[in-house]
Amino acid sequence: MVLVVGYIMGIVGLAMLIIYGADVAVGGGGAGDGFLPLDGMARGIGLGLPPVILAFAAFFITRHEESVPLGVIILAVGVLIIAGGIHSIANADAESMSRAMGEGGSLIGVGAIITVLGGIKIKKSIA
Repeated sequence: MVLVVGYIMGIVGLAMLIIYGADVAVGGGGAGDGFLPLDGMARGIGLGLPPVILAFAAFFITRHEESVPLGVIILAVGVLIIAGGIHSIANADAESMSRAMGEGGSLIGVGAIITVLGGIKIKKSIA
């Protein structure tokens, strides 16, 4: 039962990040330019923060369960967060580069932690 909850949390988080990325891709990263009528901050809080929380929760509530697919889902969430951080840094203009480095750098750090948790889940499930 705990594993099912972990799968649901991971899949919901992954879906939210895919929607987030698609909205940014369609709108070019501008506020309200995508298919969702959200500015950058609302999009980040509404579609970016929950997947981070869900990935951590999915890992920790299933820490005693073995599941390679859940590990792959958590790993994918981490990779998408890292990709978002890189995109944030790469598309910053000269005036907001220091802010983008802070935001993008923290996203890369959090994404790396989640990616490591996904790797740990996979390794513990295989061993």
